[in-house]
This record gives sequence, structure tokens and C-alpha cells, in this order.
Amino acid sequence: MLLEPGTLLQKTIECTQSAIASGALRSIPTECEFIEQAGVNFLVRVALNLRRKDENKKKQEQITKTTGKFIDPFLPYEQALFVADISKTHLCLLNKFNVVDRHLLIVTREFEHQETWLTVRDFAAMWTGLQEIDGLAFYNGGTKAGASQPHKHLQLTPFPLVPSGENLPISPLISTVRWQDKIGTIPLFPFRHVVIKFPFQFALKIQEKARITLDLYQNLLNQLGIVHHGEEKGKQSGAYNLLATREWLLIVARSQGECQSIGVNCLGFAGTFFVRSLEELELLKQLTPLKILENVSCS
Repeated sequence: MLLEPGTLLQKTIECTQSAIASGALRSIPTECEFIEQAGVNFLVRVALNLRRKDENKKKQEQITKTTGKFIDPFLPYEQALFVADISKTHLCLLNKFNVVDRHLLIVTREFEHQETWLTVRDFAAMWTGLQEIDGLAFYNGGTKAGASQPHKHLQLTPFPLVPSGENLPISPLISTVRWQDKIGTIPLFPFRHVVIKFPFQFALKIQEKARITLDLYQNLLNQLGIVHHGEEKGKQSGAYNLLATREWLLIVARSQGECQSIGVNCLGFAGTFFVRSLEELELLKQLTPLKILENVSCS
């Protein structure tokens, strides 16, 4: 690993300050609202202005249409968003259009597709981030799982995710997990998912944690019907969301990227939603958060 231990948080703070000053970081302003359902206070962030993000997307689409070439925002990456080198295979960038403060992207240096299997190198990079910053690491495995960029990248958002100070809105559900042979399910989640507690101490070396996490990941995917034969490379056989903290791993099998107009990625299963308008907020209230999660997941 190339990252000097104990430096990622400070590098993130410094890069955020300079990227704001230069205009490279274009945070999306939001207002927060809570929707209570089944004992969970789901956090909904309502966008106040998406003009800059939409303009950037249209610009990329126009260049792709004109040249016939896909525009990869990570190759080359924007220098002003560079936070740190993680390893020989991964680096860390700020999320240019962030909603959550200090939202990090852990990106492969060379192009790998977002719909290929995660590797031990990916998990080593993930654990490097989690070792430095206590938060939620996640991976949107494919467009049906809410991925917006095809270049492989994990993400890391520091705790707490809730402005009031709670780490995760779904924290109350983790305490209700039903365990069978060390593999758990959340009773309120009526869709295909699995939870497991990491069977090692936090102080274990990163490479060992990565190796164990890879084995858990492959086994859990197989249990969800997303068949993984242990291959190092290859296109995934199904879409999924992967969420990890320092303590546990949650994987959800996905069937579609959105419910009506409301897009859902990993953060939905952490208990947070992002909507583009007040109309979408009302739709979310009518459908209810748990029903939306059920509709975009495999039964």
C-alpha cells in the first residue's frame, strides 16, 4: 500500500478546501427531511439545484455522441480532486458532485468495468480507507444497482451520515439481525440479502482482511444466487449492492436501478435517499422507503 498511515483524513480535508476554492468541487445543495417507517428514520436529501451536474452530464454525452468515444472522468482524473495514492492499483479522489461532505471515491488506476467482480486488490484499497476513516464503504455493482459510472470505483463516506449524529439510519435494524450459521438477515427487509459480521479484529493486517473479505464476498454472492466461481476476472452474473463498515458486510441482490423516477444505490439500503425535486419527495412518501427498496431488489 502506498498511503502513509494516518494521513488520509487530513489529505481529504486539505483537498476539499482547495477544491472548493478552485471551483473543482461542485457540491449539490440539499435540504434534509426524515420519513419514519417501522422504527427507522430514513433520511431524504432533497436537491435544491442540479443545474451544474446536469450540464456536465449533457456535455459528456455530447462529446461521446460527436466523437464516438466514451468520456471517462477518471482517465485522466481531475487533478484538483486527487486526494491520495492508495496502492499500485488504486487511488483516491473527491466525489466532484458530492451530497455528503468528504465523500471519497476509491478508483482503479487502469480502466476496469464496474460490472466485473471485486478482487482482493479492491478490498485491500477499501480496508485502507476504512482503517483511516470510520465510515461506510460501498460498491454499486452495475447500472441495475445504481452505478452511474462504468469505471470501477468503490466509495467511502465518513460517519455520521445523519446530521443529528447517528452513524446510519439503519443502525436499529442491524441489532435485529437473525443469525443462522453466522450469516444473518434483517427481518424488515423482504428481499434477497445477507449480512455477516467480520470474523477478525480491526488490528489485523490489511492484506489479511482483504483476503478474508474476498472469500466472504464470493460465498455470500453465491448464496444470493449471483453465481461466482472464484475467478479473478470476469463479468458479474447479477447486479448487487455491497455495504461495509468496520464491523459488518451487507450485500443486496438488485433487479433494477430505480422505482418509478426515484433512483436507488447503496445508500438507500443504508437508510438514506436522494431525490431531485419536491415532487419526488412526495412520491417517496406515498410509496414508502421500504417498498421502494423492495421494488428495486430481487425477491
